[in-house]
Amino acid sequence: MKTYLIFTMTALLTATSCSVKKEDTKSFSGVPGEVKLITLDPGHFHAALVQKNSYPQVADEVYVYAPVGDDVKEHLAKVEAYNNRQDSPTRWEEVVYTGADFLEKMIAEKKGNVMVTAGNNGKKTDYIKRTLSAGIHVLADKPMAINPANFEVLKECFDIARDQHVLLYDIMTERHEITTILQRELSLLPAVYGEQLAGSPEEPGIVKESVHHFFKTVSGNPLKRPAWFFDVEQQGEGIVDVTTHLVDLVQWEAFPDVVIDYQKDIELLDANRWTTPMSKEQFKEVTGLDTYPDYLQKDVVGDTLKVYSNGDITYKLKGLYAKVSVIWNYTFPAGGGDTHFSVMKGSKADLIIRQGKEQGYKPELYIEALPGVDLVAYEKELAASIPVIADKYPGVALNKIADNVWQVQIPANYRVGHEAHFGQVTENFLEYLKDGKLPDWEVPNMIAKYYVTTRALEMAKEKSK
Repeated sequence: MKTYLIFTMTALLTATSCSVKKEDTKSFSGVPGEVKLITLDPGHFHAALVQKNSYPQVADEVYVYAPVGDDVKEHLAKVEAYNNRQDSPTRWEEVVYTGADFLEKMIAEKKGNVMVTAGNNGKKTDYIKRTLSAGIHVLADKPMAINPANFEVLKECFDIARDQHVLLYDIMTERHEITTILQRELSLLPAVYGEQLAGSPEEPGIVKESVHHFFKTVSGNPLKRPAWFFDVEQQGEGIVDVTTHLVDLVQWEAFPDVVIDYQKDIELLDANRWTTPMSKEQFKEVTGLDTYPDYLQKDVVGDTLKVYSNGDITYKLKGLYAKVSVIWNYTFPAGGGDTHFSVMKGSKADLIIRQGKEQGYKPELYIEALPGVDLVAYEKELAASIPVIADKYPGVALNKIADNVWQVQIPANYRVGHEAHFGQVTENFLEYLKDGKLPDWEVPNMIAKYYVTTRALEMAKEKSK
């Protein structure tokens, strides 16, 4: 059964009878249905993942504003699948407007008080600015800025949000991955980790690498990507896209709850970019299109599309050397998927997340004591420290797998998966709406994060000239 209504440009909807009063967008108490979602131009499956679950505070009716096309159709199909699943079905009612003036219509009607955006990143910063200016809160998929010009506009957006008394927040799902959470928790225990090592440009104190795939499955189905996803002018290069998560995690883990000033605390040292090749057959498999659109011709060599989806950044943050890398392959090996590697280097031990074939492509966390550490004494300190973690996360334990290596045993109930993290971020955002503010460090640290990625893009482009 369909649960959405489509209104074309000829639909006679009046802004005055359906609009939300300005003061209603500013104050939340947590009562059922008070948050009214708007989905703007959903071109990425992350927009649907925000609605994979229902939330008592969020009304079932969701207002979708988008241009006519496959993007909005794919989005509605995913939401409909959540409504029709057997286990915990949702009850979303999608009210859809698909006129060419969808953005203006959304702002004029102002039917919701929280806008969700996940799609064409080249347009996203402007969408955010215009929505905030209308007094509507914004929950945005990353990245919110894909170049230095976007970064300057994004800084304005945070000023507008402050003046309008609304919130702007990006969806940092990786903070909810249990291995990352436990890596952070263990790094805060001196008996286990010692002190964070600053490292060097050649051997950074924190290293994070993420491997992603163009062709994969989402919610059990093959993912169809829009053609514009492969245009770096619209999607953004890899160095400003997935690395957003990695830069965020460096800040979140190494400097928890600490305000970062991008003008004083960050020094960019090196940045690189390179392409992933994709054949016409692969392009058709993932997009359904037989030919490359005109806007991709600039990146076609022969019959091969070359996408600047890979990059790495080396930088210094408050004296700590860090390196983040993103790699995109066409598809994953049998049994595999997107993977994450992370190492935090302490004076007593390294905390390492691996997600390779040996781990069954499931993230696992290891504690590796450094050479020179008294292993007998260290093991006693480690055993005494783990109950501190287990108090917060019952069931977490250690399995010694070598003289100086322990694997963290993580109960299955904490491994909820990437898709579920969108609901966890949304639940946090709903709490921030009730509080009427974000944590004090969030805004300056979002600005710092996008400074790193957009400045790194500029640096990498200068190097590759």
